[in-house]
Amino acid sequence: MRHTCRITLPMLLWLLHAGLCLPHPGGHRSHSPAAPSSETSPVMLAQAGRRPPGTGTARPAADGPAAVIAEACAPFVARGQIQTRSDDRYFFIESNGIPQHPLMIGITAWQQQVPLPQPYTGANAWQIPIHPVPAREPRTTKGAFLRGAIAVAVNGIPIFNPLNNRGEDAFLIGELDTFGGHCGRADDYHYHIAPVHLQETVGKTLPIAYALDGYPIYGYEEPDGSPVRKLDACNGHTGPDGRYHYHATKQYPYLNGGFHGEVVERDGQVDPQPRARPIRPALPPLRGATITDYTSDGRNQAELTYEIAGRAGTVAYWRGADGSITFRFNDPDGTRRTETHRPPPADRTGSPPDRGPPEDRPRKRPPQKQKRAGKRPTAEQPLGTPAARTQAGSRVPPATGAGTLTVTSQSVTASGQLATACTCDGEGVSPAIAWSRVPSGTRSLALSFWHVAPDQEKSYWIVTNIPPTATSLPQAVRLPTATSDGPRLGRNDRGQRAYDPPCSQGPGLKTYHVTVFALSDVPAFPTAGPTRTELLNTIGPITLATGTLDLTVERKTQR
Repeated sequence: MRHTCRITLPMLLWLLHAGLCLPHPGGHRSHSPAAPSSETSPVMLAQAGRRPPGTGTARPAADGPAAVIAEACAPFVARGQIQTRSDDRYFFIESNGIPQHPLMIGITAWQQQVPLPQPYTGANAWQIPIHPVPAREPRTTKGAFLRGAIAVAVNGIPIFNPLNNRGEDAFLIGELDTFGGHCGRADDYHYHIAPVHLQETVGKTLPIAYALDGYPIYGYEEPDGSPVRKLDACNGHTGPDGRYHYHATKQYPYLNGGFHGEVVERDGQVDPQPRARPIRPALPPLRGATITDYTSDGRNQAELTYEIAGRAGTVAYWRGADGSITFRFNDPDGTRRTETHRPPPADRTGSPPDRGPPEDRPRKRPPQKQKRAGKRPTAEQPLGTPAARTQAGSRVPPATGAGTLTVTSQSVTASGQLATACTCDGEGVSPAIAWSRVPSGTRSLALSFWHVAPDQEKSYWIVTNIPPTATSLPQAVRLPTATSDGPRLGRNDRGQRAYDPPCSQGPGLKTYHVTVFALSDVPAFPTAGPTRTELLNTIGPITLATGTLDLTVERKTQR
């Protein structure tokens, strides 16, 4: 059910005034109006996905349960920074994930990511329960929910656990900028502490964020300006009005330290929640770097400046008409290089996956003893190519059909688990992989070891130029990075031409995949040591058949 909003005269005057000055992500105070955009064709680097003021925004009635959420979000709706809507259960916030304040400055522990727009729109929007339900047993975020967001700010920016995915306090180790945010592995900007600076816009009487259980997060004081009294283990309490809420604090946990309300945890994060869309592989940390400046024209290009031992380096990047992003790196040692990354074929439409409420989504099934042939996710399988998959450890071939390979592994147990020796808990050696049913006309083969995480797809091992006569790779195989003929290594998500052993941070079984491609030619890649994205984009037209082996990994008890 849709609603309309009742706006008072003072609020209307304030909204009109607030819309006059729109600061850019680089800190500029001038404003270039955003061109209308859609989910399918983002145009601007810093504004892709952003709606112009007053377009298609439906807000709840002022006397409804979502009235306070709508009021807190109203200034950012007026600026065209977010769009909101609601139904009987959820209040939805759409944004492009780029806040209108200076970004990245002050970070001293940098993962080499930069802010890129994200499609938090449509079915991929942030959703806040309008009727939060107190949990029978509140859950802590200390050592849990280390992936994905735990809250969303009223300016449409997600807020992650103050502890990073390694369990470290992101603020104390220097990973955050002066506004408490940084970019994740998908180049997605998010906060890790309470964004109390938003009180300059919304005031102290309204929430600055909402936890994903539906309860509001206020600043360092009560909404009436009085001091905050005793807080519970989740960093919240019930106010004089009888309503529960969280508070920002200057020490850990900084915002909600758990969930007073009911949430669903899946794969180490609150589910459902939007998914960021990476356009390039994640990079390793750049030791000793301090980010000193970030500028953007607010439209198509931006530049980040950093220093190492007093020497400056820059990363400039801009969006192409085809949705690609070109990065130009000027390293402090004088090295220069340029890279262009394009969205995977499945992502070029910009259509986000449908991630509805938990009860509306199919539950994940445990691994079965046998699986039939079927298509892999489009991001791994080039368009128009058939694929087959076999359960890890199974020697049963898939259903008969042209264009399928059978992939097996002696490094996988009968229950489908990868041997410890092939994970970070063991020697970290590459697994043995074998394949059969290679079609005639095959001139080379390629291999990809990959995993679909909640926030992105990860690549651990790329092997190309495998001779068509080969039928396997032994465990702990040693492969060159470049040869005139024979197998050679591509780059994993760490930028290394090597096997990167799985090392999941979350508890429980995780599913990984090994895909083998039969190719009608020896591919010519744009760079030496192709990444997974470069592999898939290059081999699409020459793929004759694929086969995928599913396997699982479970970490030993982590300290």
